[in-house]
Amino acid sequence: MEQTNFAAPGFPSTPFLSVDAGTMDRNLTAMAKRAATAGVSLRPHVKTHKVPQIAQRQLELGAVGLTVATLGEAEVFADAGCTDLFLAYPLWVTPARAARIKSLAGRAALRIGVDSVEGARELGQAVAGSAVQVMVEVDSGHHRSGCRPDDAGAVAQAALDNGLAVAGVFTFPGHGYGPGKRGPAAEQEAAALSAAVASLAAVGVDADTVSGGSTPTAADADASVLNEIRPGVYVFNDSQQVELGTCGWEAVALTAVGTVVSSTGRNVIVDAGSKVLGADQPAWATGGGRILGMPDARITALSEHHATVAVPDSVPLPRRGDILQLVPNHVCAAVNLAEELVVVRDGAPAGTWAVAARGRNS
Repeated sequence: MEQTNFAAPGFPSTPFLSVDAGTMDRNLTAMAKRAATAGVSLRPHVKTHKVPQIAQRQLELGAVGLTVATLGEAEVFADAGCTDLFLAYPLWVTPARAARIKSLAGRAALRIGVDSVEGARELGQAVAGSAVQVMVEVDSGHHRSGCRPDDAGAVAQAALDNGLAVAGVFTFPGHGYGPGKRGPAAEQEAAALSAAVASLAAVGVDADTVSGGSTPTAADADASVLNEIRPGVYVFNDSQQVELGTCGWEAVALTAVGTVVSSTGRNVIVDAGSKVLGADQPAWATGGGRILGMPDARITALSEHHATVAVPDSVPLPRRGDILQLVPNHVCAAVNLAEELVVVRDGAPAGTWAVAARGRNS
């Protein structure tokens, strides 16, 4: 990341989210190369950035399509010209949602996650006559949504019985978010998907797409089983990814730019609190975020508009008025709080990107 003078003309008042375009592009290129080398398709999850310009760059680099979390996100990216979308979520379809799905399927290739016989039946009946396809979600150890791998065939059969084409199976190895858990989670991902593929085969369904892979587990994804990965955070990275060892500080492309407004002892207060950084803090994390260029400093407390930063004795204490770059624990949550991202190229301001899918949570 280039050194940037955020006090220079052209930058807004703090706090704001800044994206180093050069670092981001290196991240995008590296993941595209990783997928190509492994022989798997890349379908990045855009809930991390929510920005059509970034999605377009991912597609230019070879992504086969995009993954979204909600219908609202899907609508935003379809409106922006992205025509191959996977909604990786087991929707319960109301009449209002059904109308939106049908409209969306008329302007983009659309796949939707299902993880139950009931959900497949409801979706099929609600969107009858549309070109929607489904992906059967299985639980590979994260224990969130997803059916048992051995039950995937029954879900697929219910989808077929209700007029839906089945494109394949998928899982989210979210339990790889923890120290030392990436490798085991990737192994469990492969085992669950293998079982799911066999379960579909038992009812006469070929799983053309076998999809998994988060940012932490992407490097360990078993390409003998998976043929698609769906990482999202890699575009920007964050404190979690650095602490997990997924990347180094040089790969952090997004920071919250804040100003020191107060100081007590070795603590400084920065004007970027939880309404800028988000409040996520997993139990294993070392704080509420980190400070770029000050690896031993920690965000020890977050209020809505204050971040308390503990500065070690070995580091010069920032003064009031100094500008710091704070790295969120969970970048997806931070981006969803922002209306725009300030773009930096070669250390200089280069305009803004609207967070077009901000708040599109349904």
